[in-house]
Amino acid sequence: MKPSPKPVFQRIILKLSGEALVGEQEYGISPAVVQRVAEEVKDLKRLGVEVAIVIGGGNIYRGVAASTQGMDRTSADHMGMLATVINSLALQDALEKIGIFTRVLSAIDMHQIAEPYIRRRAVRHLEKGRVVIFAGGTGNPYFTTDTAAALRAMEVKAQVILKATKVDGVYDTDPLINKKAKKFKYLSYIEVLNRGLKIMDATAISLCMDNHLPVIVFNLNRKGNIKRVVLGQKIGTVIEG
Repeated sequence: MKPSPKPVFQRIILKLSGEALVGEQEYGISPAVVQRVAEEVKDLKRLGVEVAIVIGGGNIYRGVAASTQGMDRTSADHMGMLATVINSLALQDALEKIGIFTRVLSAIDMHQIAEPYIRRRAVRHLEKGRVVIFAGGTGNPYFTTDTAAALRAMEVKAQVILKATKVDGVYDTDPLINKKAKKFKYLSYIEVLNRGLKIMDATAISLCMDNHLPVIVFNLNRKGNIKRVVLGQKIGTVIEG
């Protein structure tokens, strides 16, 4: 018998955009998509990988978009943070229905539905084999959930950020618009910043660069891709160096 493939990462941050949960709908949460993501996370747990997740809220509310239409940016961002909590609870429900012990840790205190974010508690949950979902962004306005993912990754000493998107990597232009867009297999942090590539915001990329944390960007819509990345298969775009 062939030996089981072993993961190349033992502790990861999986970054999901809120839009990834929409599926074929125009907005909101697709139960089918959430269930599929939960099943893929279960595959990682079978490999013994410690999994923490950060989810955006753009499928429900985008603070930046609202602020451009006249809403106070701080209020708009707080509303966006609450949207991430809704998504986190939806994923928690899907995970626990398939037998995965899960904890939602929120940067905004809401004791009735989530634990407060405490770094040592988060690490302990991961060591116990629980999936940890970080909700509420950083708890501060003007910071994206990409920055929250980078910050939490540093705090819990994750080895990589897996950034799940709708496309199969980072391109020089939008591949959904330009059929001749060039895909990058590897990029340095500086290249991402200099080219103005919008795969993550500049604060998140700078945090990763300062702390030598690699980011792998890949397509969430292809079933099994999360596991493929964790097993070291060369898919998507690697940002490091």
